[in-house]
Amino acid sequence: MTAKNTVCLWFDKDAEEAARFYAATFPDSAVHAVHRAPADYPSGKRGDVLTVDFTVAGIHCIGLNGGPAFKHSEAFSFQIATDDQAETDRYWNAIVGNGGEESACGWCRDRWGLSWQITPRVLTEAMAIGGEEARRAFEAMMTMTRIDVAAIEAARRGE
Repeated sequence: MTAKNTVCLWFDKDAEEAARFYAATFPDSAVHAVHRAPADYPSGKRGDVLTVDFTVAGIHCIGLNGGPAFKHSEAFSFQIATDDQAETDRYWNAIVGNGGEESACGWCRDRWGLSWQITPRVLTEAMAIGGEEARRAFEAMMTMTRIDVAAIEAARRGE
């Protein structure tokens, strides 16, 4: 059954490469179909990859090779919840180590310009609790690039 709502991500010309990277990096991810343009279009030729149907971390997406007119920004990001430092590091290193770049507070950008929040559950749990524990975890996070799980846990305890 086709989803009624799908995230459409605009790429210059690398939608298939990005989708295959996401499918190889994140669980519950796959490339389902690659569709080629039936005729020439403003940013491509007949036979070029036009759209890619894929799932990334359980979210159905369409990658559209629409050309260079639009760029990704932090206004849209995928947030990936992690269970420990090893999982946090694995995703972070995959994105940043594949031509991406670090940002702040657990955010990074992949080589196609798409933003990712690699967020350990220990941080979101602290924020949900609120109060002083949330404040301490939040202040610790604000000093970080990649989230340090041990530092967030220590901040939660007031250490």
